[in-house]
Amino acid sequence: MKLLVVAPDAVPPTEVPPADVAAADGAVALSLVVPLHDEEDNVLPLAAQVQAALAASPWPWQLILVDDGSRDRTAARIRDAVAAGPERVAGVILRRRFGQTAAMQAGIDAARGSVIATMDGDLQNNPHDILRMVRRLLDEDLDLLVGWRRARKDGFWLRRLPSRLANGLIGAVTRLPLHDHGCSLKVYRAAVLREVRLYGEMHRFIPTWMATVTAPERIREEEVSHFPRLHGKSKYGLSRTVKVLLDLLAAVFFVRFRASPGHFFGRIGLACAFPGMLALAWLVWAKLVEGEAIAGRPLLLFALLLVVIGVQFICTGILTEMLARTYFEAGTARTYLVRDTLGALGAVDGASGAAQPAGQAGQVGPVGHGGCQAGQWGAAGQGGRAEQGGRAEQDERPSAEGA
Repeated sequence: MKLLVVAPDAVPPTEVPPADVAAADGAVALSLVVPLHDEEDNVLPLAAQVQAALAASPWPWQLILVDDGSRDRTAARIRDAVAAGPERVAGVILRRRFGQTAAMQAGIDAARGSVIATMDGDLQNNPHDILRMVRRLLDEDLDLLVGWRRARKDGFWLRRLPSRLANGLIGAVTRLPLHDHGCSLKVYRAAVLREVRLYGEMHRFIPTWMATVTAPERIREEEVSHFPRLHGKSKYGLSRTVKVLLDLLAAVFFVRFRASPGHFFGRIGLACAFPGMLALAWLVWAKLVEGEAIAGRPLLLFALLLVVIGVQFICTGILTEMLARTYFEAGTARTYLVRDTLGALGAVDGASGAAQPAGQAGQVGPVGHGGCQAGQWGAAGQGGRAEQGGRAEQDERPSAEGA
């Protein structure tokens, strides 16, 4: 058995699964990513529940358990789960605790399915909801399906009330009509999800970031089951309120002004400079026409301050516009994303006047990290190493070690 020890920005290698698990080109395959931190009592029951729930899956599937630097025996339990079902279960062990967002991204990098699902490892989500959500994602041609814990089994004052207020604020600001942005049970189309890299605490705003690479109408929600926590302790509380507000401001900025940051700073600059210039014009009129003394008036200093602040914001906007143009013109990013191509695209044959197709209509090349096409399993590197933004190493310790 082999387990992986990776940095959060690395692309973890995975072994090619047996032939009965691998999906053919263009077929649907499901990867379920579960980040874990100090959940030793939940790992094995979770793996058992997932295998029971996905036993009837019409698609090949894999379960990826990610240990986010746990201090208890979570890593050992993951090794036990991999040993019990090596053909379906994989483990990713991070070197230290990097946070839920990084752990989720590590699992997404390791996933090889054309459809990726995520859920918490606290046994509060129901794995039996996954197949229904995947079916709806495929039938309705969605890119993201978000779980909605309508009958949430958590405390009211510390969990449900703050969550309700936060969801209302996030929905009003981001204009995404979702009831439960924080539910970890989500199902994604992998090709679209890989266009988004998760950093910091971005896991709370995944629908918002997904809206930057797909149409909002392709993001929907589905009611899911929710259970009270039986083992372990919750990692969340009221302390996350400040983080949520700051992350929300950052998310809104990048969603609305990523390609034109000058509009953001320019609006603030004009809002400051225009009133300041009006006040200065009135003071000049009072001095030259009315003959009044203005040197000792507080309005003069306040107007000058507004103008200076406004000019600074406008100059900042110009600089950010230059940086944005450099970023997009460098060739590493685009201001658009193509879902499909149709017809004859490619070089035009000068003799016949016909276009030479660059590829089959609607064909999508390798997307994201790992270089695997949608629905195709494969190894991310050779020799169990990956050198893409981080390091990955094999951990060949036996499953019983550390138990």
